[in-house]
Amino acid sequence: MKLPRRHFLHLAASAATLSVLSPIAWAQTYPTRPVRWIVGYPPGGATDIIARLIAQWLSERLGQPFVIENRPGASGNIGTEAVVRAAPDGHTLLLVNAGNTINETFYDKLSFVFLRDITAVAGIVRVPLVMLVNPSDPIKTVPEFIAYAKTHPGKLNMASPGNGTPHHVSGELFKMMAGIDMTHVPYRGSAPALSDLMGGQVQVAFDTTTASIEYIRAGKLRALAVTTAARSETLPDIPTMGDFVPGYEANGWYGVGAPKSTPPEIVDKLNKEINTALADPNVKARLGNLGATVVAGSPAEFARFMAEETEKWAKVAKFLRAKAE
Repeated sequence: MKLPRRHFLHLAASAATLSVLSPIAWAQTYPTRPVRWIVGYPPGGATDIIARLIAQWLSERLGQPFVIENRPGASGNIGTEAVVRAAPDGHTLLLVNAGNTINETFYDKLSFVFLRDITAVAGIVRVPLVMLVNPSDPIKTVPEFIAYAKTHPGKLNMASPGNGTPHHVSGELFKMMAGIDMTHVPYRGSAPALSDLMGGQVQVAFDTTTASIEYIRAGKLRALAVTTAARSETLPDIPTMGDFVPGYEANGWYGVGAPKSTPPEIVDKLNKEINTALADPNVKARLGNLGATVVAGSPAEFARFMAEETEKWAKVAKFLRAKAE
């Protein structure tokens, strides 16, 4: 059947209008069902703690549950791949951290390219890492630790939440700059790594204030130094690693990503709500109590930051000749 020209033009105009309006309407109704927020590490670590805090806010604000799904393994790569393969409709998100940008260089054969396949949504926080030992250990300072390690090469075990994590690479950087040898022991997340450190199975770990602060306050772990250039407001009495190893600096950070091609209207809506959460005094205070500093901003700003982090850690990994074990 041949349509009259006037009828055809009317339908074409209507279709064009729908194509313009539908993404906006889609964003206005989003989310239409529960949102999976994938965390590439087990419960109890910094990624999990931060994701649950922001997920609670988003659930209350947007009227649908934001459900945390822990998918640990391969330093977060298993969880990342699950998001890469998900439908780009905003109903699957990724808790992004520094490990994602490290893995681009640290792992030779990934099934995805992080910066290409994950859309930046929003930054959340930056956190210092802390060099931790068991309180029963007689070592109380970084210089004492370095001196002991040099007289006992290869005898100290360094725990981390997994190969290629910021915790692991921060420890490798410390080994190189301090001129010592330690054995890396990767775990499937911060919680089991810190548990074994408290149990005496390993002798040292580098972990975030978010995951370790309560253990430090309870006297179950001893903090020797923070890895940032300046002291942490949460641990003001703990020196920086740079005080003893000049030039040393490392940071942890967390944000939100989504599958590539997620509609920008949905990305912007999530970004706005997350930034609103980060400006809320209660949320800000809870994050600050964990030693975290808010880094709210636009999706474009977070994308640039992730690109810069990828470039920085690539240089570090290549210099250390570090690869997944």
